[in-house]
Formats: sequence, structure tokens, C-alpha cells
Amino acid sequence: MLFVYNMLVYIAGSILKLAALFNEKLSLFVRGRKGVFTLLKEHIKADDKVIWFHAASLGEFEQGLPVMEQTRRDYPSHKIVLTFFSPSGYEVRKNTPVGDVVCYLPLDTRANAKRFLDLVHPELVVFVKYEFWPNYLKELHSRNINTLLISAIFRPDQAFFKGYGKFMRSSLKAFTHMFVQDEGSEKLLQRIGFNEVTVSGDTRFDRVGEILLRDNNLEFMERFKGESLLFVAGSTWPEDEEVILPFLIKDTYTDVKYVIAPHNIKPKAMAELTREAGQGAVRYTAMEGEDLAAARVLILDTIGVLTKVYSYADIAYVGGGMGSTGLHNTLEPAVFGIPVITGPHYKGFREAELMVENGGITVIDDKKSFERELTNFIENEGVVRDKGEVNKNFIEKNRGAVIRIMDYIRTLL
Repeated sequence: MLFVYNMLVYIAGSILKLAALFNEKLSLFVRGRKGVFTLLKEHIKADDKVIWFHAASLGEFEQGLPVMEQTRRDYPSHKIVLTFFSPSGYEVRKNTPVGDVVCYLPLDTRANAKRFLDLVHPELVVFVKYEFWPNYLKELHSRNINTLLISAIFRPDQAFFKGYGKFMRSSLKAFTHMFVQDEGSEKLLQRIGFNEVTVSGDTRFDRVGEILLRDNNLEFMERFKGESLLFVAGSTWPEDEEVILPFLIKDTYTDVKYVIAPHNIKPKAMAELTREAGQGAVRYTAMEGEDLAAARVLILDTIGVLTKVYSYADIAYVGGGMGSTGLHNTLEPAVFGIPVITGPHYKGFREAELMVENGGITVIDDKKSFERELTNFIENEGVVRDKGEVNKNFIEKNRGAVIRIMDYIRTLL
């Protein structure tokens, strides 16, 4: 089976090189890997002590960041190598100070795995949530390198738990210990003979908990919000905006203000969204000279400020749940103790499933249900307070994964 897998990897590599000629994202994927080994040679010396973290993409990076940051504090003499598989992770976080070397992970061939580990020679390896690369894991196992999997979640429909999944199950042997999010994952692993497992929870709860300790003040939000009730729609897609905008256009509540932070902030899309938002809409990049106190809608056509903007919200909407693009982070607004609204496509996002179950997330299906639920929040301060408290308590209850993981890491280094 490994032979077949390796053949498929080589074929995929060739196809990707060809496809990269016509696709910018794939071009980044291919070009970004060309200089990896040279970069590692330049920055990693034979006598360096190294810890290697791997994240598939941006979401996994954010999930693992609290552990990376604590590792950096605890082991300042170690170098940290951080690898990404996807351009959407690497291109956004390639300059993160948490890593001494940040690069793409070369494709999972036997030769690449050997060469990569020869150059990095890690003392400890930490994979975040997903990414089970058989050749890398086999090589790590053969070299007896301590390898951890953190914030993992397993489901019965994965290959590991099927009759045909022996090949993938064998890859799990590389992990010295696995830290999983829930008891269901622990039981699945125990069923196939893996007992070095700890239910530690999700490190993202620790990550968002830290947000409360930062300075979240934004002068422009002070001017915009004033004493008004504030609704913030974060990381929206066109499908989300279709259900939100009709309510805004009605302008039923003159004492309510709205922020929309779209996922796509390209100029053409922003011009269209501003037009659809109606009179009184102001874009972040064009707000100089504008009377923000008089504006009804603020469109965040920028990145990097949404989390702080959530701190001003009384009610939040999280995008991605109305379409098939994938639900965005529901924990970021929830940590500020406010209710969250989202669309019906939240299944598969464990934290969102639990928040729906607890009552902290309100699910809407269309324009009519959105109008009904948001109206209920606007007109009932007690409902807002109670659901916000549910979310605040939910996050506080689930913090602590980083402490459990770091306690274990300290036994290895």
C-alpha cells in the first residue's frame, strides 16, 4: 500500500507543477517549496536544538499558536521550525515571530522526509489537529523522535477505523502521545489499540481566552458606536450578506449600528457591498473625514481588526454558515460574552455544534428567520445578556488544553 501511495504522491506532484501554470494558489504551493531545503541549511546548524511544529493551514496554526508561544517562552534556547502545507496558512503567517524558520512542508515522499529530518533533526515534533503524512511519520517513528498530535479530533468515518485502514493506522504509531479534543476521539483510538491518549480539549479556547487580556480599544469604533447597540457580522460571504442586508436596508431601528467584515475585500466586491448597504454606509479604507457618529453601517474592507471590533459588539453574526465555504471562528465573538448568530451549515465544527446545543448560537435559515432572531435580540436585552453569559461560561469551562499539553512536553525536553 505504501508503494501505491508513493506512486500517487509522485504523480500528484507532476500534475501540480503543470496546474500551477494556470492557477495562482497552486503556483504559490509549488514555488514556495522550491527553496525549502536551502532555507533549512542556512538557518539550522548541526548543534542546534530544534522543535518542529506543523500546521496544515491558517486555522491549525491559530489552534496551535498558544502551545508554540508557551514553548518559545519555556525553551528560548531551542529553535522552532514551523511548516505549513497550504498557501492560505503560509502566505498569511510566514513572518510570524513564533518560528525561527517558517516554510512549506515538502511533499510527502520518502526522499523528502529523510532529507527534511536530516536537516531539521528535531528533538520534538508537534502536529496540529490533522495532517497524517505516512512517509514523514514513518521516518519519525524509525528515528524514535518524540512526536505529538495536539487538538486532534477523530470520527468513525475516517479510514483509521475502517477495515481497509491498516495502512493509515500504522502511521499513527509515530505519535508518542495524542492529545484529543473529546472522549469520543479517545474511545475510537483505544478501540484500535492506541492508549497513549489524553483528552485535553481544544487549544483554541486558550487562544481566544488570551484575547481578553489584550488592548482591544479602537478609536474609530468608539466614534462609530457611541451609545448605540452594535451588531457585527464577521467573515461574511455573499450568501451571508443576502440574508443580512435586507434587514439593514429597512433601517427599522435608528438606535442600532452595524459592522460588516466581509471575507472578500477586493475593491469591486467592496464597491458593490457598499452600494447594497445603502445610505449611511462607510468603508474603513475611506472613513477619513467621514462623520462616523452619523454613519449607520461600517464596512471593514481590511484585515486584522475584526477580533477587536467584536469587543464592541452586543450581537454577532459569524459568516460561512449559509453556504458551503465553511463556518468561520465562532469563538472569537463568543469570548466577549455576546450571543452569536449563524447559518445552518455548522455541522462538523465541534465548537459550533456544542454552542448551538448550549444555546449560545442561534441558527437561522433565511432572510425571514434572520430578521426574526435579530429583532428578538434587539428588543430583548435580557435574552442578549443570558445567551452572552452562556457563551462566556462555555469558553471559560473549556480552557486549559495548553496547560495539559505543556505539562507533558516538559517531561520530554
